[in-house]
Amino acid sequence: MLKVFLCVLHRDLLLALRRRADVMTSVLFFVVVVSLFPLGIGAERDMLRAVAPGVLWVAALLASLLGLDRLFYADYIDGTLEQMLLSVEPLSVIVIGKVLAHWIVSGLPLVMLSPLLAVQFNVPDEALGTLCLSLLLGTGVLSLFGAIGAALTLSAHGRSALVALLVLPLCVPVLVFGAGAVDVAIAGGEADAYLLLLGGLLAASLALVPFATAAALRIAMD
Repeated sequence: MLKVFLCVLHRDLLLALRRRADVMTSVLFFVVVVSLFPLGIGAERDMLRAVAPGVLWVAALLASLLGLDRLFYADYIDGTLEQMLLSVEPLSVIVIGKVLAHWIVSGLPLVMLSPLLAVQFNVPDEALGTLCLSLLLGTGVLSLFGAIGAALTLSAHGRSALVALLVLPLCVPVLVFGAGAVDVAIAGGEADAYLLLLGGLLAASLALVPFATAAALRIAMD
């Protein structure tokens, strides 16, 4: 199973490198949206610091949704997904490999860029670690939740809109806990409770979502 997981991960990362435009779309969207808010709100430091958690997290959430409809679609079109379903290895392992590859090319860049973008909002240095850690945990959950939506809408028309409608309600707790952690850290408090909740969501998602996604893929292929 480990060989299958690594093979799927390596394959999807290579395919992502060949489609750099799709990968860069979500990153550029995140950068542009976050950078526009200081220009529209103004240079008031206290106001920028107050809206920073919500702006950064909403932008990260929307950016992570951009490429979700293509998570399984290319494999569905060329018949690769059907061969994956016929594999003797558990489909859930293949799903985890594909979700991890998606997170590496779409979620990890957002985590790495967030400290630089947070400077525009006058976020104190002490809160940058909490921001990165909350996004590190939260974007993983977003990718896992997105896999369910991508599998359920695999053969539907207007997949992008349907994925967003299905996934956004599930992402509300992630958004609340992630933004709350950053808000508490900016205020100088301890954000451990919010981070533990995000970690619990990630652990629960890792345990349940691959099996749910595998079941959704089998239903979509029938």
